Amino acid sequence: MFVDHVTINVKAGNGGNGMVAFRREKYEPNGGPAGGDGGRGGSVVFKVNTGLRTLMDFRYNQKFKGDHGQNGGIKGMTGRGAEDRVILVPQGTTLIDDDTNQVIADLVEPDDQVVVAHGGRGGRGNVHFATPRNPAPELAENGAPGEERRVRLELKLLADVGLIGFPSVGKSTLLAAITSATPKIAEYHFTTITPNLGMVKLSDGRDFAVADLPGLIEGAASGVGLGLEFLKHIERTRVLLHLVDVSGFEDRDPYDDFLKINAELKKYDPDLLKRPQIVVASKMDLPDSAENLATLKEKLVHDTTLATPPVVMSISSVTHEGLTPLIQKTVEILDQTPAFPVKGVDDLERMLTTDDQSAESDDFQITRDEAGTWVLTGAKLERLFQMTNMDHEESTLRFARQLRGMGVDEALREKGARNGDLVQIDDFTFEFVE
Repeated sequence: MFVDHVTINVKAGNGGNGMVAFRREKYEPNGGPAGGDGGRGGSVVFKVNTGLRTLMDFRYNQKFKGDHGQNGGIKGMTGRGAEDRVILVPQGTTLIDDDTNQVIADLVEPDDQVVVAHGGRGGRGNVHFATPRNPAPELAENGAPGEERRVRLELKLLADVGLIGFPSVGKSTLLAAITSATPKIAEYHFTTITPNLGMVKLSDGRDFAVADLPGLIEGAASGVGLGLEFLKHIERTRVLLHLVDVSGFEDRDPYDDFLKINAELKKYDPDLLKRPQIVVASKMDLPDSAENLATLKEKLVHDTTLATPPVVMSISSVTHEGLTPLIQKTVEILDQTPAFPVKGVDDLERMLTTDDQSAESDDFQITRDEAGTWVLTGAKLERLFQMTNMDHEESTLRFARQLRGMGVDEALREKGARNGDLVQIDDFTFEFVE
C-alpha cells in the first residue's frame, strides 16, 4: 500500500528529578548537600532512511515517546541522560506542525535529520541551592517535561519530471517505455491509483527520475477523483510532461483537455504554471492523430495559459516513435531549470535553531471556574509548577516566591481574589493568602 500522508503524536522524554541528599561521612553525620542532578530526557528525532518508499509504517503506529532521564543520585551523581528516539522516514518527507500548520522541516537529502520534540532538562539537585544562610537546603527541582507535538507527515516524491494528463492518455505506457518501471496498464480509466516512479538513464551517464501522477481530471483540485491526493507530488518536479491524446478515439478535444488540466494545476498552486511544460501528443500510431496534432499546434500558438510557450512533441509509446527526441529535449530543459523550493520552508533555519526553552512566553492567564476557584494557566507558570517538588517545604516556598516575582499575587488581587479563596494550577489547589 502506498501511504503518502499521516498524522502522528510525538512526546519527548522528561528530565530526571534532582535529588535531596546529604553527606554521611565519618565524624560528619550532618554533612553538606550532596544531591545530584537529573539526566536529560530523550528527544524525538526524525531522520531520512533512503530504503523507505512510503509512510506505511506509521499507519498503525502513531504514538512515539522518548525515554525519561534518570533521577539524580547521592554524592552529587548526575542521572544518566536518555538516548534520543530516532524515527526513520522516507527521503522527501515534509514535517508539519498539525496545530499551527507550520512546516517544521523538509527532509530531502540522504543525511537530513531534525529534532522535532526536545527532551526536558534534568532538575537540579540540592547541591546547587546551598548558600551561606542555608548551607543544607532541602530543595531540589523536578525534571522539565519533554515537548509534545502533533506532527503531520507528507511524502512528496523526489522526481525531476512529472507526467500529467487525463486518465488513459498514455502516461503509464510512456513510463514503462522509457524506464524499467512496470506500472499497471489497461484499457480503462484510473488504471493507476498510486504514483509510479522510474529512472531514465542516458548513454552519457546522466539520469533523471520520472513520476507518473494518477487521477488528474476536471475538478481534481477540489477533490474530484484521485487528483487532490497526488497533486502535491508535482511540487518537487522541475519539468512537466503534459500528455494529451490526439488519436480522437474518445471524441475529446486535445486542446480542451490541455486547458482543463492546467486549470486544475492553477487552482492547486498558480506557481505550478511557471514550470516548463512539454506538451506530449500521444498515440501518434493511430489514423487521425497527425491531423489532430496539427490542429492542436495551431491553437497552442496563441495560448497564454503558461508563463512560457510550451514545446510540442509527438510520440507513440507502442512503436517507440519520438521517445529519444523527447528524452533529449527533457534533459536539455532540466539542465536549465533549478529546483523549486517547497512552500512554507522559508523560516526553516530559524525554526530548527530555536531552542525549546526560549520559545516560552512569560505571560500567564487568570480565569475563574463555576465553583469560584481561580485557575492559573500559562506555559512558563505551568513549567515552574511541574519542576517544583512539592514533597519538600523549601521547594514549595521557592515556588511561592517565583509566583510573587512573576506578579501573580498582584494580578489575583486586581481580579478580586480574597483571603481564603482557592487557586488552582494544573491539578494542584491551594488557598490564596494576603
